[in-house]
Amino acid sequence: MKKGIQAVALLVGFFVGYQNRFDVGRLLARMGGMGFDRLSDGGRDLLSTGVVALVFLLAAVLSGEWLMRTLQRAEAALKHMQAPELLMLGAGVTAGLVFSALLYPLMTALAGGSPVLALALTVFAVGYGGRLARSKGGELWKALKEGRRTEPDEAGDAWEERKILDTSVIIDGRIADICKTGFIEGTLVIPGFILEELQHIADSSDLLKRNRGRRGLDILNKIQKELDVKVEIYEGDFEEIAEVDSKLVRLAKVLGGKVLTNDFNLNKVCELQGVSVLNINDLANAVKPVVLPGEEIVVQVIKDGKEHGQGVAYLDDGTMIVVEGGRDYIGTTMEVMVTSVLQTSAGRMIFAKPKLLEKAQ
Repeated sequence: MKKGIQAVALLVGFFVGYQNRFDVGRLLARMGGMGFDRLSDGGRDLLSTGVVALVFLLAAVLSGEWLMRTLQRAEAALKHMQAPELLMLGAGVTAGLVFSALLYPLMTALAGGSPVLALALTVFAVGYGGRLARSKGGELWKALKEGRRTEPDEAGDAWEERKILDTSVIIDGRIADICKTGFIEGTLVIPGFILEELQHIADSSDLLKRNRGRRGLDILNKIQKELDVKVEIYEGDFEEIAEVDSKLVRLAKVLGGKVLTNDFNLNKVCELQGVSVLNINDLANAVKPVVLPGEEIVVQVIKDGKEHGQGVAYLDDGTMIVVEGGRDYIGTTMEVMVTSVLQTSAGRMIFAKPKLLEKAQ
């Protein structure tokens, strides 16, 4: 790679030197070195071109290590980028080149015929275009996909949206049952950084965390091998972002997909940043039997509530029922009347009072 960089620098130096041989020749003549005045016109041109080429070669030799590290980092970054990111990056670089090409005559005229100013503008335009495309490319890609027709293509497959899994929904395990019912369409995306997080949890010294991590890995293995759903492993990473939740949000923007979670905080972050989110708890609440104020249900009070005199019972689906004045009925099955229902993304809570108290009142 070093030799390749040096060869390219030498060729570029010859080209630049030949294009500016007269200016370089006048500079060498003023310096009065190398017997320049005694050379023929051809010799002067050759010497002027060779001097510039050697300067470029020396610069490549001195900066070879830095250039190699830069190219290796760029190559690694490109390998971890998905097709949408690469397309948007290419579009941004192309736009920068077109912009600089349109302004090339003006920049050259302002610099008195020298291409230095135009070259600086090109470097700036290409760099800024690529950076802007990477930061806003995900939103543009999503907009393009939303404007795309979803009718079946020639192969008969409709456009499929990606669902990006987070750690909490994998460990929870209900996603496998939902996939089994066929309600989840499209492709499930499992980011590599989520797999790493599950691996760290599974290797934890804490028994509870270790069991949760292994359960998550078992769920992923079941989804990938036993269920009829498309699974995609996203190998890329966003090294400049430290938080896993922030990486998920960024990935959702890049792929134009939806985050699949049951994490209440991640749900709020996605909503604030305009990312679509599917909350498993919302789905579970939506399919629970509807209980309205005034209805009568039979429950078993099993423990004290947080407030004085309260008792706590549960429905078969796990919904908690707070029974006012139910502390005296702990361990008994009784009929209660629903007074109010509180429903959030974190779950549903029902407030009720004993039917016996209602009759007494």
